[in-house]
Order: sequence, then structure tokens, then C-alpha cells
Amino acid sequence: MVSMEIRDLEAFLAVMSTGSITGAARLLDRSQSQVTRLIQDLETTLGFALFERNGPKIAPTEKGIAFHDDAERFVSGIGHLRDRAKAIAGREPEPIEIAATPAFASGIIPLALAQLPEDCLPRTINLRSMPAEAAVQSVLARTADFCVTSLPADQPGLEVQGFFEGPCVAALAPHDPLAARDVVSLADLAGRTLVTMANPFRLRHRVDQALEAAKVRPDRVIATNAAMNAVQIASTGLGVAIIEPATAYGMQAPSVAIRPLDVDIPFLWAIFSAGARPLSTGAHELIQRIMQIATERMPRLTVHDARRIARIADAAFARPNHPDTAPENEGRITEVPENEN
Repeated sequence: MVSMEIRDLEAFLAVMSTGSITGAARLLDRSQSQVTRLIQDLETTLGFALFERNGPKIAPTEKGIAFHDDAERFVSGIGHLRDRAKAIAGREPEPIEIAATPAFASGIIPLALAQLPEDCLPRTINLRSMPAEAAVQSVLARTADFCVTSLPADQPGLEVQGFFEGPCVAALAPHDPLAARDVVSLADLAGRTLVTMANPFRLRHRVDQALEAAKVRPDRVIATNAAMNAVQIASTGLGVAIIEPATAYGMQAPSVAIRPLDVDIPFLWAIFSAGARPLSTGAHELIQRIMQIATERMPRLTVHDARRIARIADAAFARPNHPDTAPENEGRITEVPENEN
């Protein structure tokens, strides 16, 4: 079994963050030779090189890059464990660790945190924005108390705290002629630039299905990895974005107009915790506030029975589009699916 020292992992993460041994040494308050030795010890333990060295320059190897996320989660988990131990010893509210997709981490969750009663607020709250898949894994790995994420998501080992569905909306510049309408029709997007998500296995495939059913072909498609990017692009007037309601109503950016669509493009999301792991009072209260704010801010939000999550999600994702079958009119794409909402 591989045995790794925490200080070795911390040295590795410091070098990855700063891009140099010198920077890592300053960050860790160690000498450069000490940091070099820690990295070498870790490489010996792992059995592969983490960095390529060319004189004073250092760059991560492919294996080093692949190892980085797991190392970061592990070290973060150790820090979280230390915080919990301190809270238990001092009889303070336990730290809250939240993993969420960008759509929720940037909007609804901060609003919910602001409403937490003082006696539920611990000294440490960690809110990490990450891809949906990583958020679920954080809960399963016990480095997060709960996650707020879009579906689909693996169910084994997860306890559903809440399961919701809301319709997607259009985001467009206030001066766009369509902003004068109460409802934007998909037919109005024909010949326009459409801004949408990049990942073909999540929200994107439902948008493509709706366009296909309506026989609508945009002139150009700009695909991005986060809804906030789509909102920013739409605010310039370059195109019309189809986004999920969490970003649309959680952020409420004044530079864009949000309008309902004439067709239902469902956005499914849920709050998960680890099965058989009790939530702290603060975490439980925060989940209740998230659900309350989502209900207040998202029009036509449906609260589903958690027991039906597998059936409803399977039905919604029954026909995912393969990248090879994307619409012929698809144009320039910026795809970074690891941060997809």
C-alpha cells in the first residue's frame, strides 16, 4: 500500500499553485531544497514523475496533472477533519463543507448563507464550485457534507435531500427586440446566434432536442462551459442564451433580460448528502434555506418526490445526443465540460 506524507502532498500542491519551487518555498515558509526533497520523496512513493525539469524551469507531467485533483481533495479533506475536531473540542457549530456546480455556488447558495442564523454559523464554511460529477464524488468521499448539482448523478451511496425541476429560460440583452416580449419563442431563434452549454450529455442535449422538435436552426451556436459565461455573452447582444433557472434567477444580473420560453426545456437538480451520515444542524438548516430561496426565486419550480428521482431522471436523459449527431448549423465552440453546470 502506498503511504504518503501530508507535507509531501502540500509541497506538490504548492508547486502546482505557484508554478515554481521558489514560489512554493515562499508559500510554505521552507527552503527550496526542502521543497525539492519533499517532491522527490512523493515521486519515489508514487513511482512516477510529477514534474519535468529543464534547468530552473519546472512543468507538471501528464501524470502530475491527473494526480492533482485527487491530492487537492485529500488535503482539503484532512483540513476539514482538523476543523471538525476543533469544533467538537470547543463545542462550536461544526464546519460546513459544500460542493456545488457554478450555477448554484455563485447565486442561490450565497443568498442562503446570508440567511443562516448566527447560532448555526460555524467559524469555517467551505463553498467549492466544481463540475457536477466532482460535486457528487466529494460527497461520496466525505470531503463535502452535501452537494447541490444538476442531474444526472449516480445514486448509490447518496441520500436525496431535495429533488427539483424548473424550466430553462432565455437570457438576452435589454436592447434586443425579443426583450420587449413576455415570452420568447424558439422560432424567434431561427437565423440568430444561440449561446448554450457545451456538454452534450447534460443540459445541452435537451436544448438540441427542443430545437430539433421545433425545426429551428440558429445561424450560429456558441457553446460554453458555464451558464454565467452564456449570460455575459448574451448581455453584449451577440446572441440569445438558453440557460437554467438557477443562474437566471439566482444572480439576477441587471445587464440582461430574462424571459420564459414557449417550450418546456426542463432543468433537473438535486441536493445530495452521504447515506448513513447525519448532517450537522448548520448543514441541515442551510439546505432548508437553499430550498426556500429556490422556491421563492425560480418561477414554476417543481418539488419532486425524492423517491422518484431515478425514474424521472432516466426519462429526461433517455436520448442523449452524441457529439457526432449535433445540429449541422453548430458553429464555433468553446468546450470545457469539466465545469459544466
